Amino acid sequence: MKVGVTLFAQNYVDWERFEAVEADPAMEGLPQLVPDGQIYREQFHLGGLVEPLGFDSLWTVEHHFTPYTMITSPTQFLAYFAGQTKRIGMGTMIVVLPWHDPVQVAEGYIALDYMLDGRELKVGFGRGLGLREYTGMRIPMDESRERFKESLDIVRDAFTKEWFSYEGKHYQVPRTSMRPTPRPGNKLADNIYIAWGSPQSMPVAAHENIKPLFIPQRSWEDHRGELVEYNSIRGGHGWAPERPSVVCWVYCAETDAEGEEGARQYMAQYADSAARHYQFMGEHLQGLKGYEYYAQMAKMAAALPPEVKTADLYFQNHVWGSPATCIEKLRRINDLMGADEFIAVFSYGAMPIEKAEASMRLFAREVLPAVQGFAPAAVPMPVE
Repeated sequence: MKVGVTLFAQNYVDWERFEAVEADPAMEGLPQLVPDGQIYREQFHLGGLVEPLGFDSLWTVEHHFTPYTMITSPTQFLAYFAGQTKRIGMGTMIVVLPWHDPVQVAEGYIALDYMLDGRELKVGFGRGLGLREYTGMRIPMDESRERFKESLDIVRDAFTKEWFSYEGKHYQVPRTSMRPTPRPGNKLADNIYIAWGSPQSMPVAAHENIKPLFIPQRSWEDHRGELVEYNSIRGGHGWAPERPSVVCWVYCAETDAEGEEGARQYMAQYADSAARHYQFMGEHLQGLKGYEYYAQMAKMAAALPPEVKTADLYFQNHVWGSPATCIEKLRRINDLMGADEFIAVFSYGAMPIEKAEASMRLFAREVLPAVQGFAPAAVPMPVE
């Protein structure tokens, strides 16, 4: 199995200052405790380790306007590393299609594909869930599904044709030529993935012939069930089953106790950051078209007893502990999901870069060879 690394550029310690300034313009000018520039320099350092340590790919994700993650243009960010590396593939997890002109999205991938010169490029797309981001991008959030579908059609044409046009409700593209034209022999259209947070997105991926990218929000058993249904729908179209790529937060340490301590601290911070960024408890999700699942989850979370913490539920899905324990957790995930690639998040929350690098190096030395040697597990399929 291939193993990649993803970078987020998260400035967790800035949340209190950010929320104070967001609520009261008179607070503008408060200094950042950790400057965003420092976060970027640290991410560039970790990214520079990915190829030398033996990983197979480098990924990133798109977000805007908060300290949650600060990669605003994944193809631009990855272009930097394309020029710094020679072997690894790359991927996006994800670019949010409804926020952008789809023609410009396609241009970014086509250019990056040339920079990689035949190295694998996985094209991960999604709909987005952040109200602040939709507001800042001046896009109505209840149009996300329609815009996603139209954008996907346009991007596919742009990846596969020199000339194309499109007439939709939200996007109209006159007869247009992509320059540079898509790289001869490129596989961009064959390597489109969708991250589905809600089960409602699964049929979209299946019917649109898009590959699955799992960033776990439920148990791996639940995700396996979704994958079975996904491949069942694909079979109805006469398409072969697909393996997913899966993402996990990782804290690899010398002992299980040390791994648990670090994971509970920094994964809890990540969970807190996600809750703040997405404003899960906000009223905006209630009645919002296309986000019914998240509205239901918000109600359920609000009803949880105080002793049940969202961070604990999150903590159970990811990979932490000694190298031997990390290997066994990844083996279980692979057996359940039949993954083609595992993507590790090593830097998150307020984790110091020294700890992120130590975890990454230990994983590379003692876990990576074993996981890369995993035999392909069976693809989850419906029972006949």
